[in-house]
Amino acid sequence: MKKDDDKVKIIKADRIDKDIDVRNQMAEIFAEGFAQWLVYFSKDKNILAKAFAHMFVLDQFYVAMVDNKVAGMTACTDGNTLSVRLNKNELRKYLGFIKGSMAGIFLKKEFEAPYKDFPTKTGSIEFVGTASEFRGKGVASQMIQHIIQNTPYHHYLIEEVADTNIPAMRLYEKLGFKEYKRKPIPEKIAKKNGINNLLSLRYEEK
Repeated sequence: MKKDDDKVKIIKADRIDKDIDVRNQMAEIFAEGFAQWLVYFSKDKNILAKAFAHMFVLDQFYVAMVDNKVAGMTACTDGNTLSVRLNKNELRKYLGFIKGSMAGIFLKKEFEAPYKDFPTKTGSIEFVGTASEFRGKGVASQMIQHIIQNTPYHHYLIEEVADTNIPAMRLYEKLGFKEYKRKPIPEKIAKKNGINNLLSLRYEEK
């Protein structure tokens, strides 16, 4: 195991020392990792980070800490509890009235949509992201393994992974997740972002 891996500590985000700006560090990871989806609202990742820093429900997130830096983040919910809550006023503050309002409408539907008939004893793993300087060092793998080992669920779902995100798919498959559903992207949108399908993955306790 690399020396960097030895320093990684997986902690619930709401338990991080208040002197560490965990929310803004998480937002930077989010803006970097989801830039492909958010480019309409702004091409500036710093602006995106500021706009979305408010939304994380910290007690639903786990963060991988290296010293005082957030190396990675992911949420794990019961499929009914929200991991993010969007505030239109915060979005308008950084994205402008029109784009902020649109983000509040369209992303709220995407991020806060309730699952229908979510299976029992199942955890929903959401918003997996790694800070750019820590990629390729096993951070995401450690976070997901920690969740599987330390949460009470028997099964886990990861919904809507872009089919272009090959590194993520390889990681999830290595951890034992298997594709069980795919959702085609409308042709016009697919031409713009290069994504053809969103894949859903399932992990079952052995």
